[in-house]
Amino acid sequence: MTAPAPSARPDTARLVIIGLIGLVVTGALYAAGRLITPNYLFTIFGQSGLGAYQLKSLLTSVALGLAALQILLALWMYRKLPFVGRPPRSVRFTHRGVGFVLLAVTAPVAVHCLIAYGVQLTSLRVAVHSLAGCFFYGVFAAKVLIVQSKRMPGWVFPLMGGLLAVLIAVLWYTSALWYYNGFQLPAL
Repeated sequence: MTAPAPSARPDTARLVIIGLIGLVVTGALYAAGRLITPNYLFTIFGQSGLGAYQLKSLLTSVALGLAALQILLALWMYRKLPFVGRPPRSVRFTHRGVGFVLLAVTAPVAVHCLIAYGVQLTSLRVAVHSLAGCFFYGVFAAKVLIVQSKRMPGWVFPLMGGLLAVLIAVLWYTSALWYYNGFQLPAL
């Protein structure tokens, strides 16, 4: 007697559980940010005030560039780039390495935002930025778990990667671009 073929149900259940874990991470960051008393004097690498804005804008711009690189590497891995041959094994390794660097670049910014400001909903820009930051780390946690799972539907990987890239762009737009544009968002 042969073993039954694996069904899609365990994949669906695993995907739902991972999605819930991502939501728990998002919710925990949101709750922590709402409960914390903001410490406006908290520094990032010794910088506060305008120096902190400048440094965080630089790091967020680096993160945006890394996110664009991640998209290109993913498109190459999935053979969606025209005129580019089969990707060497190093592309997958580089994609993971850039992801790690992206996390390392954003973590100090996120810690500073959480401790210095918490999660604020005082204006549309601030609310979008705060919520996007919480969601970014929830999605990041879920993506790491999904990548570690062996049997996931093919659409999950590009969805999660794309969502991370969009969240980085939103975070950059509501913070770094806001700073670079004289503390106002440009009209679209």
